[in-house]
Amino acid sequence: MKSVLDFRRLDRSLSMVTCYDATSAAIVEASNVDCILVGDSVAMTMHGFDSTLPATPEMMAFHVAAVRRGAPTKFLISDLPFLAHRGSIDSCLAAVRTVMTAGAQAVKIEGIDGSEERIRHIVQSGVPVMGHLGLTPQSVHALGGFKVQATSSAAGDALIDQALRVQAAGAFALVLECVPSEIAARVTAALEIPTIGIGAGPSCSGQVLVFQDLLGLTQNFKPKFVRKYADGFAFVKDALDRYHADVVSADFPSAKESYVMPSAPPVAEALYSTVARKPEANA
Repeated sequence: MKSVLDFRRLDRSLSMVTCYDATSAAIVEASNVDCILVGDSVAMTMHGFDSTLPATPEMMAFHVAAVRRGAPTKFLISDLPFLAHRGSIDSCLAAVRTVMTAGAQAVKIEGIDGSEERIRHIVQSGVPVMGHLGLTPQSVHALGGFKVQATSSAAGDALIDQALRVQAAGAFALVLECVPSEIAARVTAALEIPTIGIGAGPSCSGQVLVFQDLLGLTQNFKPKFVRKYADGFAFVKDALDRYHADVVSADFPSAKESYVMPSAPPVAEALYSTVARKPEANA
């Protein structure tokens, strides 16, 4: 995927991965995955915080730039972090500028209540916007924790209304997080723009998972919606343990993994080379 225009073309088959660093991004770049999200979950996954709230535009830009260097051709979306779009228009656009000039091609904004004009203004300023509804981690305190959302018919109707407002504001796609499959299917059917699910069932237009989660690198994070495609934690730990054992046994480094002094030429040969270079020796 090269641009925002490809999202409609990949409806129902779009794959997105959230990653945060150049090494991970280079692997995604070499894969068939369509696009990359630099999520504000970076605050939790890479910096060890217990929520996404500590993420800032500057933190996001730092990681966006790293991912862009690792994945120069993948379509790249950046989250706008906590409250970045809730201040003045000027401060909102400053945050957008910060992540876009770092290498993002679009921004993702959580929620819709009170944000419609901001989304319209960002879109009208030439920046594609991806929406995000359902479980919106920036609102974790208002939601009472990380919980499944829209679990009743009435809440599902409200979510559809919100989704239509996101679309009307100009968003090109919508992330649905932690909502029942039936509700996600209804939202997807109601929209013209594609939906991307994370814990939202199989009826969304695409899916997103975090790089560390799908590779099994996050040992203590095991939500229902994550499928582990590798046991990365055990794989990497085993490699580290084998390295440690080789160091202890003096098996590493070996001779072929070590440098040696270059061989000095014989004295006579060195002397001849020196004399031969003198003009008078060749007269």
